[in-house]
Amino acid sequence: MSLSLNLESRCEMKCELCGNNEGITALPVSPKSGDNDDDNVVVCPKCAEQIQNTENLDTNHLRCLAESIWSQVPAVQAITYRLLSQMPNEGWAQDTIGMAYLDEETLEWAQTGDSKLIHKDSNGNILQAGDSVTLIQDLNVKGANFTAKRGTAVRRIRLVHDNAEHIEGKVDGQHIVILTKFVKKS
Repeated sequence: MSLSLNLESRCEMKCELCGNNEGITALPVSPKSGDNDDDNVVVCPKCAEQIQNTENLDTNHLRCLAESIWSQVPAVQAITYRLLSQMPNEGWAQDTIGMAYLDEETLEWAQTGDSKLIHKDSNGNILQAGDSVTLIQDLNVKGANFTAKRGTAVRRIRLVHDNAEHIEGKVDGQHIVILTKFVKKS
């Protein structure tokens, strides 16, 4: 693969996720082609392993993502968002996603990923990350001691990548998981 000057100079520096400067390589960020330098992320071997094998994430190593999410490179933002999304039980990771700002195109790229699951609302409409939905019945939110009322709008939802029946969103300032059978696409 021939690298342009822009990507070559990025490779000479350091890992765009953790800052390590040994064994740096460029990885394409799917589903873009990887032919354009902006479709690649420059990473160390440890971060490359984390990107390619999300089964056993090293959450301590990946704390660096709290800084890399603010990169000016869209590919870095996209891969960082994906890795953070793979750690739903890590409060710091979910807080980082909640604070991050990605433009619409980068957010769509990050959320598209390689997911094969199809999330559908109660009417069978396909849900996509970033959609707005409306609750179709009152829902008792476990652990938060409140009820999300029917008709409540949930904006900019996130899809749970390993379960087609779950989405994530904020209701009354609380980040919650919602079953897709209790929402309709707005």
